[in-house]
Amino acid sequence: MVNTPMRFLSIMVIAMAMVWLPSGAGLAADEIVVGAIHWKDFAYAEMMKNSYDMAVEAVNAAGGVRGRKLKLVLADDQGSRRGGERAVVELVKTQGARMLVGGYSSSNTLYTAMAADRLGIPLLVSTAADDRITQRQLTNVFRLNPPASAYTNGLESFLLEKVLPRSMAILYENSPYGTGGAMKMMWFCRENDIELTAIIPYFRERASKDYFQRILTPLKLRSPDVIYMVSYLKDGAQLVAQVREMTPQALLCGGAGGFTHYKFITKTATDGEGLITAALWGPETNFRGARAYYDGYVERFQTPPDYHGAEAYSAILVAAKAIEAARDLQPESIRAALADIDMETPFGPVRFAPQDGYERQNWIEPLVFQIVGERFACIWPRRLATQPFSPPAYWRSPESAQ
Repeated sequence: MVNTPMRFLSIMVIAMAMVWLPSGAGLAADEIVVGAIHWKDFAYAEMMKNSYDMAVEAVNAAGGVRGRKLKLVLADDQGSRRGGERAVVELVKTQGARMLVGGYSSSNTLYTAMAADRLGIPLLVSTAADDRITQRQLTNVFRLNPPASAYTNGLESFLLEKVLPRSMAILYENSPYGTGGAMKMMWFCRENDIELTAIIPYFRERASKDYFQRILTPLKLRSPDVIYMVSYLKDGAQLVAQVREMTPQALLCGGAGGFTHYKFITKTATDGEGLITAALWGPETNFRGARAYYDGYVERFQTPPDYHGAEAYSAILVAAKAIEAARDLQPESIRAALADIDMETPFGPVRFAPQDGYERQNWIEPLVFQIVGERFACIWPRRLATQPFSPPAYWRSPESAQ
């Protein structure tokens, strides 16, 4: 018979260990859990979940991580501050996630990132563009995608070399993402002597034909050479329809976001033809695995992915690489491995570096797409362009206005 004091001591040791283990940590010792901060109502949620699943399957088919299967667990942040905080706690405390990926909406991901940082768990933001996310000295927070202020770097150089606008109107939804993108374009106009004829913020929640007709009245007074818009998918499509009706001769420009989704083309039909937009990715980049990911997604889901999908797919690859390279599975070891990441993914090269007040931020070269013949074509930079810029027939260019 086991000595009673020793038996009691053994029970106490096991009980104490269970207190300190996440409740999901011992459920499957052969799996390593990565948590994804997801929002099921996000316009790109289905694309991103599909891409996560594809990446996890690819990692496990190649042998997994540290000889174990990688398991992805999602938690819905509901696009809200409290929802994001709850999702972090659920994934870490209940599901036993070793690190987190995701974060879609700029309106709440900063608070999600702060929650992860308080728990000391590494978070790789893959989509949210709020500049502040990597400006707040959150030592556990890394970002794969560029901040909002960098989205239009390629578009700005394109405008200066190919469009030469003399005037511009800026329309934007007033979340941190929209405001950040609008502010960047305002500074661009100021630095390049481009007259701002109108600056119009709007509430995405109020987007409707009547609402846009009312707030866009200034566009009727004077049509600028270019109208720059920062929007999500649904409001972006509604906005373009009203703008085209009010200012039929302006060149329409999007600040990535909803303007790069294939559904934007179907929602806007002829209204979107000729529109140019900043973009973060396309299969023509020829980064390692980019074409294979794109073709595989199309074959499997019968629709093309955009940069949101490439971000999600690549985030899983980066997470797997960091966990594999870490000294052990402790958060500080995974964080150190993330800081040392230097790899090429379908989304592009990934290195987290400080720059211009940002920390643990990855940087890429943004693209410019144009809708031509109801499809996206890459028109900038030149080395990646699949076809040249096609000036829309309706556009009153600066030269023709002289």
